[in-house]
Amino acid sequence: MRASDGDRDKVASVLREHYAQGRLTTEEFDERLEQLYSSKTYGELAVLTSDLPDVDLRRLPETPSRAPERAKGDKQDKAQKGLAAAWAAWATASGVNWMIWLIIGVTSGLDFPYPWPLWVMGPWGVVLLVTTVLAGLGGDKKST
Repeated sequence: MRASDGDRDKVASVLREHYAQGRLTTEEFDERLEQLYSSKTYGELAVLTSDLPDVDLRRLPETPSRAPERAKGDKQDKAQKGLAAAWAAWATASGVNWMIWLIIGVTSGLDFPYPWPLWVMGPWGVVLLVTTVLAGLGGDKKST
């Protein structure tokens, strides 16, 4: 019996799952995917999964609907990493500015100038703080 594109997609998701669980090496996974997309019958598909546990081609579920949730999670992870990077840049720039201010003060006989690094830290820090708070509020809105 001839296999459809949907059948091949189901088998591909099974192969991905077994690859993720460590049952297939990268080379085996790549070879099987190549064979999968050139397969025309259920028999050819069955050969690709015959040595894997609990694979019944007739009872395979549809492709998982968790992909949109995972994409949403990936987007949130990227946003959190972006915020962490922004805070790290702010801390680095603030530290460099304070070191320059300290060096100027020490080299001028402990006559420290006006604390100008506050003008660098303040506005940038406020923007980051507001962004972080708003991102936190947006990330907490999960459907129950």
